[in-house]
Amino acid sequence: MNNNGFGLTVVLVVLAIFVIVVLLRSVRIVPQARAGIVERLGKYNRTLNPGLTLLIPFVDRLLPLLDLREQVVSFPPQPVITEDNLVVSIDTVVYFQITEPRAATYEIANYIQAVEQLTTTTLRNVVGGLNLEEALTSRDQINGQLRGVLDEATGKWGIRVSRVELKAIDPPLSIQDSMEKQMRAERDRRAAILTAEGTKQSSILTAEGQRQAEILKAEGDAQSSILRADGEAQAIQKVFDAIHAGRPDHELLAYQYLQTLPKLAEGTSNTLWVIPSELTEALKGIGGALGGNGASSAPTPPTAPQSDAQ
Repeated sequence: MNNNGFGLTVVLVVLAIFVIVVLLRSVRIVPQARAGIVERLGKYNRTLNPGLTLLIPFVDRLLPLLDLREQVVSFPPQPVITEDNLVVSIDTVVYFQITEPRAATYEIANYIQAVEQLTTTTLRNVVGGLNLEEALTSRDQINGQLRGVLDEATGKWGIRVSRVELKAIDPPLSIQDSMEKQMRAERDRRAAILTAEGTKQSSILTAEGQRQAEILKAEGDAQSSILRADGEAQAIQKVFDAIHAGRPDHELLAYQYLQTLPKLAEGTSNTLWVIPSELTEALKGIGGALGGNGASSAPTPPTAPQSDAQ
């Protein structure tokens, strides 16, 4: 009896384990953005979408789930020969997405390795037709050509290539040194041009400033001369009006004339002094004035002929 009970317990335990295994193999949950391929007796049966699904135990087999999200794969640097026979090292990054899980499973054994090899061969074909300068400055063109070729080739694999990027293009070290020297020379040339342009502009502005200063100075001198002449004219007019208002006689004018004569001989450069003929008339006027006051009855001396004396 005890043996029968023990045997029954073992059978029940085995049945329970069997049921649990069957349930685990029958009930499957596919996460979001994943897809599963179900094979029934070794043949493709259906593609599982995200959610809960039931399988027939020991008949259906679920293959590893495929990620339907966009994937990014960075490939190691590849040596590529340009049109001018220079070897450059190029790193590529490929963005792709599985669109048909059945094709990605059965049409290609390893789609990542296939994309890598296809990228390498296409890159060599595209860059091989460009020289080094074009390869360094035509990344967008190279990316577009790579994407077109890869997307067309991987379409039958159920893969869509959305973008291809060149991460780095490294020329040989000798070429890098030459490029650095060329860039340094170009920067020095631009600096020299900018310095010369600055010096030129500075000289132009300085000359323009000096010209404006000379013009303003000349205008100031002219205005000052005009004002000085106007002042002298006004002074002369005032003196003239004062003289006429005072009505001076002949004797006063003669006296003022004699006072002005010494100013004619002022200056160290005057070595010759010309006595004007009006001097005798002035002396006559002064003498007449003095004679009229002291001895008005004295006879008038004979008048000598007027002549210029030196």
